[in-house]
Amino acid sequence: MEYKDVVEHAKKTIGDHCKVCPECNGRACRGVIPGPGGKGTGIGFIRNYEDIKKIALKMNTLYEPQAVSTEVSLFNQTYSLPVFAGPVGAVNLHYSTLYNDLTYSEALVKGCCEAGTLGFTGDGVKDDVFKGTIDAIKAVGGKGVPTIKPWEIELIEEKIKMAEASGAHAIAMDVDAAGLTILAMQGKPVSPKSVSDLKEIVKMTQLPFIVKGIMTVEGALSAVEAGAYGIIVSNHGGRVLDETPSTVSVLPEILNAVHGQTKVFIDGGIRSGLDVFKMIAMGADAVLIARPFATAIYGGGAEGVTLYINKIKEELVSAMVMTGCATLDDINESKIDYLK
Repeated sequence: MEYKDVVEHAKKTIGDHCKVCPECNGRACRGVIPGPGGKGTGIGFIRNYEDIKKIALKMNTLYEPQAVSTEVSLFNQTYSLPVFAGPVGAVNLHYSTLYNDLTYSEALVKGCCEAGTLGFTGDGVKDDVFKGTIDAIKAVGGKGVPTIKPWEIELIEEKIKMAEASGAHAIAMDVDAAGLTILAMQGKPVSPKSVSDLKEIVKMTQLPFIVKGIMTVEGALSAVEAGAYGIIVSNHGGRVLDETPSTVSVLPEILNAVHGQTKVFIDGGIRSGLDVFKMIAMGADAVLIARPFATAIYGGGAEGVTLYINKIKEELVSAMVMTGCATLDDINESKIDYLK
């Protein structure tokens, strides 16, 4: 099977909400929730995609030939490339019933493991959702990152213990899920967390703790103060607040503010190995990609995931060859241009 076959099959199985567009840019599905769209006008999702396209790569092939490596070291581990699969929840609601949160997570972490990287798994109102993702991570030797929603402290502690027992490489919390009022309607309220709350949560585990949903310097510095291993610059794919800026537009000021005090990841609109190159050049340590993995799974299961990651890796290698970069350390702002 080739990746093009995955895409064609996904068009038949993914459901009516997602159009499996040639490039997942948020336009055809704007406001489509349930579905993969951005909230309201969908502009947060669309900006994520379009602002990345305003960055160009500087081509240079006059250099001594060299072997290219895309490997990255994080969480005291080495991965084949600086790309992780982002968490996607309620897939049978937003896509089709071919998969549920449990079978989706199984395919995600297995496919990522085969490709030498990690999948971030989701959380949900029903207890068996998180347990299922934990079981999936445990089945691949802990090669995954469970993502916990900002529940009440007691429930968070319980889920952290489950994550630790799975052997997970790290734990994440999508603090931007505090805007998901539908969870409270189902009897599981989420809420914003203070710095003191976050400090308490981070101290609950010895695993690297990652805070997802950072869009301001203030938020980034709060996560650093709380002791987070890393932050994910993310607007939740534009799905929790309409009319947010793009993630790439706020990345420079956040990087400048934290000054290497924490690892900085980014998601939102990243669709190719060239996009990955741009984010690394700007200073990000790694990226997360979410929606395209739904296409990969609905079109090819775990194999589809591996094919998609390998596609991204091939594109990243090509970008590195054509810009004179042998390792990720060679990728910096001198290799890109910000178009007006």
